[in-house]
Amino acid sequence: MRRQGAVEVDWESFLAPLDMEWVVKPVSWDEGAFLGNGLLGAMVYGEEHAAKRHVLRFVAGRTDIVAARPDGRGFPPRVPIGELELELEGWVYHPSTMRLDLWNAELNGTLTSTRGQVAFRALAHSTEPVLAVEIEAGEGERGFRLNWVEDAQVDPVLKNADGINLNQYIPAVKLERFVLPGDIGVSVQRYETGGGCAVAWKERELSGGSRRVLYLSIAKGCGEAVVREAAEAVDRAASAEYGPWREAHRAWWHRYYRQSFVSIPDKRLESFYWIQMYKLASATREDKPLIDNQGPWLAPTPWAGCWFNMNVQMSYSPVYTANRLHIGESLVRTVEEAQVQLVQNVPEEYRHDSSGLGRSSSFDLDAPVDDEKGNLIWICHNLWRHYRYSMDDGLLRRLLYPLLRRSVAYYLHLLEEGEDGLLHLPPTISPEYGSFTKTRVRDCHYDLALLRWGCLTLLEAARRLGGDEPLQARWREVLDRLIPYPQDETGLLIGKDMPLAYGHRHFSHLLAAFPLHLLDSGKQEERELIARSLSHWIGREGDLRGFSMTGAASIAASLVRGGEAYGYLQALLGMIKPNTMYKEAGPVIETPLAGAEALQDMLLQSWNGVIRVFPAVPEAWREAAFHQLRAEGAFLVDALRRDGETQWIRIRSLAGEPCRVQTGWQGPCRWRLVGGSGEEEAVDLEPGSGLVSLPLLMGQEALLYRDAAALAHPVRPVAAAGWPAPVRPFGGNKPWRLYGFPGGGEGEQESMKRGDFGKNEKPV
Repeated sequence: MRRQGAVEVDWESFLAPLDMEWVVKPVSWDEGAFLGNGLLGAMVYGEEHAAKRHVLRFVAGRTDIVAARPDGRGFPPRVPIGELELELEGWVYHPSTMRLDLWNAELNGTLTSTRGQVAFRALAHSTEPVLAVEIEAGEGERGFRLNWVEDAQVDPVLKNADGINLNQYIPAVKLERFVLPGDIGVSVQRYETGGGCAVAWKERELSGGSRRVLYLSIAKGCGEAVVREAAEAVDRAASAEYGPWREAHRAWWHRYYRQSFVSIPDKRLESFYWIQMYKLASATREDKPLIDNQGPWLAPTPWAGCWFNMNVQMSYSPVYTANRLHIGESLVRTVEEAQVQLVQNVPEEYRHDSSGLGRSSSFDLDAPVDDEKGNLIWICHNLWRHYRYSMDDGLLRRLLYPLLRRSVAYYLHLLEEGEDGLLHLPPTISPEYGSFTKTRVRDCHYDLALLRWGCLTLLEAARRLGGDEPLQARWREVLDRLIPYPQDETGLLIGKDMPLAYGHRHFSHLLAAFPLHLLDSGKQEERELIARSLSHWIGREGDLRGFSMTGAASIAASLVRGGEAYGYLQALLGMIKPNTMYKEAGPVIETPLAGAEALQDMLLQSWNGVIRVFPAVPEAWREAAFHQLRAEGAFLVDALRRDGETQWIRIRSLAGEPCRVQTGWQGPCRWRLVGGSGEEEAVDLEPGSGLVSLPLLMGQEALLYRDAAALAHPVRPVAAAGWPAPVRPFGGNKPWRLYGFPGGGEGEQESMKRGDFGKNEKPV
């Protein structure tokens, strides 16, 4: 008998149609296949130039490898390392296909050349610092080669395929190559300004010589211990039995995906969402470096580091609702380890009680504060979300409260009392507005919103932690006397006497609406202000970018405008690259990840003490479902939508916090504890709001519904709506896949699904 409010997901079958797929060899970073384990990664693509048409590139990266500049100016940027090149006997030709298997986090493919055929599988092992490429060659291609090539030695035809960014520093390198006992190849790169990296690799045969696999590891530094670290990693992998080694990799990913489930009727957007979930865990892990602007997939860029006036914050934005807090631990740990540096980032006279964070840095957060004053408070907002979604008071007491206290203290030194008796801020920068002219403005919205949020949050945290806090009176005074947000008939302004006069890609002047939610869309006057501001901002089209669409979508979702939010996400899909990456002069990873948060905001919101279920679902989405999405207060939420109505909601309390739910229903509903007495209890919803309060203790779980018969319907993948479901539209550029494709269904293409080369299941 099916459990009421059940969840039925065959994960492998669900994710298979959402995989990324290439029907020809990808020939640029923009459409490459990406692999990663939170530290090591590879972007896989080739080149059409006749001199290199026989090569498939695995452009490798390790997130934390940086090099200091010779002049000592600026932070040490990320630097390219090199690539593993699969060289065939003939030119890569048609039919050649690849598929990124999301469920197993593996890339499978068949390369057809003018000489023969090669099948391959590649992965970045989920728990070992090793990339593995497995090859099975047919007649005519037995002479294929796998070669490691340092970046300095990469053929210019390949190196320049994605362009050259003259703003990017590439250090001079001294190379050394040798072979260690056990046939372990080693390449050491020593940078001119110190430091470097070591790469080790080893090949072994599988299945009686019909298959070969190359293991490769990259270590940071260039000393003997670093070489030993890389060599031992590949030797350990090569010594293990290959099947169980690969299965351990898969098992990690299978557990990861099951942490939450989302299904919507727009299968293109659904595929995009799940690729972002894959991208998150490929880009970082709890014990790995934070997500910078690149992730492990460095390419020519002026953004070879971490930016804190939006990028890092948005990159982590989807981990909270997705119930993947362990991914967010990399940000928590990085900030915690940088406490001394964050003090050093503010002027010396303020270091006794203040901390700050400038615009950009390497992973050490060495970023002196300039005209952008509030970046550290925005980082604290991410930490606050991590706290509120976990209710880990240890995190609040140990890190967040003292850091936010110091972040706000820096602003308190800057406040000025005006002739109006109110507190004002000196001229600062609203990120991305007038960037080239360094436009500065008094009472900048960006700073006012962050300062106001900081004071409110400190007061709430102080109540939570108890004890005597002498600064509470000062924080209350700031809230009482701080100048209101400057505004006019168009909505929120950049700052005092500075309207939004031209295109502005950043939503820095709208932070009070999103993501801080200081303006409450449930209040008519504030709702109208948010709506007016959003309309005016988007109407100034001149400088809109992909992340403008994600911010607009989340703001529209907070206004319960599901159709509008959906429209912004559709615009975003037209701006991202075929492989769901994104570029502005160079790759920047945050925009598609923030797109995943915007979709979450359409399905589940939790701010200001209310959990909102299906708050901004487009009318066209008659069905939608999610399982174990996480809400503030440490609640796990399941919900099912059928026939245009929410059928039931399940809420589990992990911390015993107050539970208020906006159901979207009108009139009475019923609820009961799961696993309790089973007795129903009728409850009246608050008139006009659909709100209900549930008396849940820690560990208790409740089902809400209007009709008990609806509980018979489980959470499961929902069917496509509208035009025919697209068939794996991401990967290579395949616009015909957006509207269904008769030859691209689960028949012929499924033959390359997840082949085990040793069992005659290799791609056809």
